[in-house]
Amino acid sequence: MCASIASDDKISKKVLRRYLAKPFFLLNEWAWYRLSSSIATTRPMFVYGTLLHSLVKKRSALKQRHGTFFFRNRPELELMRALANQRAKDSTLRLSVLACSNGAEVYSILWTIRSARPDLKVTANAVDISSEVLEIGKEGLYSPRPNDLIDSPIFDRMTGEELHAMFDTENEQLRIRPWLKEGIHWQIGDAGDPGLVDVLGLQDIVVANKFLCHMAPTDAERCLRKLARLVEPGGYLFVSGVDLDVRTKVALELSWTPVPDLIEEMHNGDPSVRHDWPWQYWGLEPFNRSRNDWNVRYASVFQLGRSDTQLPVADRGAKP
Repeated sequence: MCASIASDDKISKKVLRRYLAKPFFLLNEWAWYRLSSSIATTRPMFVYGTLLHSLVKKRSALKQRHGTFFFRNRPELELMRALANQRAKDSTLRLSVLACSNGAEVYSILWTIRSARPDLKVTANAVDISSEVLEIGKEGLYSPRPNDLIDSPIFDRMTGEELHAMFDTENEQLRIRPWLKEGIHWQIGDAGDPGLVDVLGLQDIVVANKFLCHMAPTDAERCLRKLARLVEPGGYLFVSGVDLDVRTKVALELSWTPVPDLIEEMHNGDPSVRHDWPWQYWGLEPFNRSRNDWNVRYASVFQLGRSDTQLPVADRGAKP
């Protein structure tokens, strides 16, 4: 009898989700993208959007994705270049990019830094759990047309000048120029592996973008705490594309220092994830200065630990 009731209850919930929840979300999404900006940016709509996003996250299946872009977040690159500009002449910058996917982010970062500081030696670790996408990054050969592993138009955010500076043309494909490939160590690895620090060593800059949002919150929190161990005291952690509640909790508990430079520009720097809120679980909520914790919640760059030679970021230079 109890088993029959439980089965009937399960069927009822499934029917409700199919015939009520789906039309509800479709109707709301249709209306949302037809709102004027003056209405969409109001406080009531922010609250309603937050509610919708929480419902979306509950009903979404989490899955790692490999789609990305070159120059995905330009304000973020601007800050990286500012940090590099503070390094002493002929010094070495240790950089690791976790979940590097097909290499677009790695090459965007190296082009930004090496163009500004050709005298600076950059040792870069590019780490991903997928050998298939890692091989694409290592090869550095890209097609303008998307495929199963590069599932986004990765060149859309580049200028013609940048394409010419970074690539050679090869049989209707684009190959990364040799000077950008120098000093990159491509390796398979799990960002949540506590032994990763023994393999890579401590880093001046660790980039951990766009993969924690695809994990359950408890797993993402655990992974974030582990990967922070890679950062040299006084170094910097770039971490966007993560559940904001998770990032805020960890940052406050571990006393990370949020970097205020370009905080709002970086938060809004990837139009694709901003556009996807609240309808995709990885969507990013609007920047909201009315929150008491806004300076931590919306910071995507943190300085970890202390050092006698911390990197100031006041001199940003020109935009990449």
